[in-house]
Amino acid sequence: MRHLNYSHLLYFWTVAHQGSIAKASQTLHLAPQTISGQLRLLDEAIGERLFMRAGRRLVLSEMGRLVFQYADEIFALGGELAQVVRGKTPGLPRTLNIGVVDSISKVIAYRVIEPVLNLAEPLRLRCHEATLENLLSELAVHRLDMVLSDKPIPPGLNVRAYHHLLGTSGATIFGAAALAKRYRRNFPTSMSGAPMLLPMHQQALRHQLDAWFENENIVPLSVGEFDDSALMKIFGQAGVGLFVGPTAIEAEICRTYRVAIVGRLAGVQERFYAITPERRLKHPAIVEIMARAREAIFSVTERATAAKDL
Repeated sequence: MRHLNYSHLLYFWTVAHQGSIAKASQTLHLAPQTISGQLRLLDEAIGERLFMRAGRRLVLSEMGRLVFQYADEIFALGGELAQVVRGKTPGLPRTLNIGVVDSISKVIAYRVIEPVLNLAEPLRLRCHEATLENLLSELAVHRLDMVLSDKPIPPGLNVRAYHHLLGTSGATIFGAAALAKRYRRNFPTSMSGAPMLLPMHQQALRHQLDAWFENENIVPLSVGEFDDSALMKIFGQAGVGLFVGPTAIEAEICRTYRVAIVGRLAGVQERFYAITPERRLKHPAIVEIMARAREAIFSVTERATAAKDL
């Protein structure tokens, strides 16, 4: 398909929104036969059917759902453009699309992104959460401006993107009050047999944790493994087991989840990256994210790690 007929796309988008050709014909003030004919032309141009029949209803095919997602954004942007041109919404906020890898602490994600909410220029924020591979595919087609990740771009991945180190953080073990009090004594040898909530094996932090336990000759009791770090902390808050979080946000974790520090893991370091489609950062919001993260979040890690009084 060399050229997209936006009139055909509008008819398709309206039918998808309204749920039927009959309702769309009323909205568009066109005969149902006209809309049906235009939809057939769009199917032919794309090479696949966008709607399928389910009894008397029209449902989107797999390709139809994909086209609808793009059409939704196209006409939303078109509506915003029309408003700006007519002068109805001067200073419409600029949109920043950020992808957040699902294994990253939600507190870290908020702390990294939060500075853009206070920029002089109004900004509308859109956050998407998924695996790194899925987010990089979205970044490659410019549906994201930046990806916040706990690991760099995997080698061999054919994506034109660049990772920028935001900072590093040590790792701290936390637990509900009773568990923390019990396992804080004689740490780290007390961790043998301790109930642990762990990240999944494919996550970057898990490899370091396994290595730390092995080096310390510690065999913990794994009582749960999680993709989502926030869910892991909820289980930890309930006293199911101990869990690991970034040292850089110890205070926030203790306050948010009402848990206490057990101990810090010497030699375990989490790294956090901003991945962008450009080597030299130009977007002012992303430049602000980089600067504030390095100054206000990860710069405290060394001081926290060096502290003796837990």
